[in-house]
Amino acid sequence: MHYLGQQRLADSWDQARLDDRTLRVSQGRRCLQVLGVSLYTALRDKEQGPAAQLEDLLSGAKALKTQVSWRGDAARHSQLPREPEMAADEVLLETLGRVLAELGNVLAGLPEQMPVALLLDIDSSLPPSEVSRVWQQAWENSVIRQPVKLLEGGGGLERVDQWLDQRHDDAALLMVVALQLAPDQPAGTAEAAVGLLLGNPQLSTPQTPIARLHRPQQEPQPITSAWLDTVRQSLDWVPAAADAISHTWRAGIDTQREAAITTALVELQLPSKHNQTLHDLDSTLGLPGRVAPWLAIAAAAQTIQRGAGAQLIVTGGACANTTLWSVVLTPAAPLST
Repeated sequence: MHYLGQQRLADSWDQARLDDRTLRVSQGRRCLQVLGVSLYTALRDKEQGPAAQLEDLLSGAKALKTQVSWRGDAARHSQLPREPEMAADEVLLETLGRVLAELGNVLAGLPEQMPVALLLDIDSSLPPSEVSRVWQQAWENSVIRQPVKLLEGGGGLERVDQWLDQRHDDAALLMVVALQLAPDQPAGTAEAAVGLLLGNPQLSTPQTPIARLHRPQQEPQPITSAWLDTVRQSLDWVPAAADAISHTWRAGIDTQREAAITTALVELQLPSKHNQTLHDLDSTLGLPGRVAPWLAIAAAAQTIQRGAGAQLIVTGGACANTTLWSVVLTPAAPLST
C-alpha cells in the first residue's frame, strides 16, 4: 500500500509537469494575424504600388549611395523619395499620409467601433514638438474612424511578445506605425516608413489575413550558442522545420554579429543565398534603426502575399552588444507538419 501511494504521488507530479509544459507550449505558440501592410523605402516611387519595390528588395537592388543629407553634407545613405524643394516636415507629413491611407483602406472594411491600439515610433532629428504636430495633422487628414489608443513606452518586438502574453484574447487591433526620417547621424542609414495592422486569430473580420506573425524570441545574451538556441525556439513556436522556411530577412544587425548569423543559417540549414533566399536590408537600404523589425516583417509579409512560403526574420539594434531577435511569419493557412 505504501508503494502504491508513492506511485500515485509520483504519477500526479508527472501529470502536473506535463500539464504545465503543455500550457507553456500553448502560450508560446500564440500568434497574430497580419491584416494590413504598408511599406515605403527609397526603392518605392511615390506614385508606385508596392510590387516594384518588393521585386527590388527581393533581388537586392541597392538604394544605399552617397548623396546630400538633410544636414547638407555628403553621406552614404538612402532617402525616401521627395521633391527637391520639400522640407523634412513636409516629407514626414506626406509619408505618414500615405501609410495611414493604405492602413485606412483595410480599416474601412472593419467595424468603426473596433478598438485599435497604436504603437507609434518615429525616429527623426526633427524636434519632438514638430514630429507631434505633423503626426496630429496626418492623423486628422486620414480616413481612419476607429477609436485609437496610443500605447505608451518603447517599441520593438518585445511589444509583440507582451501582446501575446497579456492581450491574446483582446478584441482590439494592434496598429504599428514606424518611421525613420532625417536621422541625426545619416551615414549608413536608411529612411523607411512601415505600417502594420495585426489582430488576434479569434477576431472575426471580413479581411483575409495576409500572414501569421508568430511569437518573437530574443537571445538571452549575445553569443553564438545562445543565438542558435534562439532561432531553434522561434521555429518551434510555429512549429516549423527549417526546410519550411523559403526566405530569410535580416535588418538592424551590427557587423560584429555576422559570424553568429552565418553559423545559425548554415548549421540549421536555413535559406542563405544572398539576394535569392537571404535578403540583407542593411546592405541594400542602410541601417533602419528602430524601424528594423517592422521593415523586415512588412517585406516578409508582402512576399507571402504574393505566394511564398514561411519567412524567417533576424533583427537587432544598431550596436554590437544588442541582443538579436528571431521571428517567423507563415502563410495565413496553417503549415502542414
